[in-house]
Amino acid sequence: MPIAALFAMLAVAVLWGSAFPLIKVGLDGLSVPHLTVARHLVASAAFVPVLFLAGARRWPDRRDLPGFLALGFSGIFVYHTALNAGELRVSAGATSLIIATAPVITALLARWIHGQRMSPVGWMGSSVSFLGVALIVLGDSAGLRFDPFAGFLLLSAVGTSLYFVYQTGMLRRYRAVEVTAFVTWGGTVPMLAFLPGLPADLAGAPVSALVATVYIGLFPSALAYSLFAFAQSRAQVTQVATMLYSVPVFSLSLSWLILGEVPSLLTVVGGAIAIAGIVVVQRDRMRARRLARAA
Repeated sequence: MPIAALFAMLAVAVLWGSAFPLIKVGLDGLSVPHLTVARHLVASAAFVPVLFLAGARRWPDRRDLPGFLALGFSGIFVYHTALNAGELRVSAGATSLIIATAPVITALLARWIHGQRMSPVGWMGSSVSFLGVALIVLGDSAGLRFDPFAGFLLLSAVGTSLYFVYQTGMLRRYRAVEVTAFVTWGGTVPMLAFLPGLPADLAGAPVSALVATVYIGLFPSALAYSLFAFAQSRAQVTQVATMLYSVPVFSLSLSWLILGEVPSLLTVVGGAIAIAGIVVVQRDRMRARRLARAA
């Protein structure tokens, strides 16, 4: 993976990892639907000045509008709505484990749709990372609790994987910040159904919940999704998606700092294994690129 894409994905992992403890803070004062729509209204508004300052497009070509709406529906609306619905009944540990299937689903879809293949070593590294995430989950004191609502989480993982794979086509014609802005707007449109009652919910929420909502809208949403698109424009989607195995590592670390949730020894070991698997995948891709250049 090019160094710029690697640093971008490290930033994405930190930002998306920070979202989980801050979502807990936001839910102290807002309902799940209202937190979801408020977060994406903040992200959508943030892109207006960004596009102007960057000298970027303000609107996609008419022929690409249905594609951006579909990407927004899959990667923003379905992902976040299904994730929130699943978390109502499924434990946090089980949620993390199911969502961690997204890189695998992405790799399978990328092979089917774009012909991108991972080597046996790459699949081994991905499996090692998934094992690390499983250990992180088992080290969670809340344990595993599955429920029929886990189906929503699987839908969430599929939705975000489809978004990762099909976004590749748009990145050939648009800049990363443009793609992210248009996808965010497309995903926020169906969330407007959650608007009733939002003003009253915001008025009664504590300041900490409001600050958390603005934070997750600006950074884990607007900035992190833009960085992900930037990384994807410079590396294969399978390689980029593998970096997402590090998100639980940063999430637990930041939960320790922000919420005082001390990780267990098993969780720490799982985090180290997850990172080791990512290193295996990235080194395998670097070796493949060197061989390709030599040939």
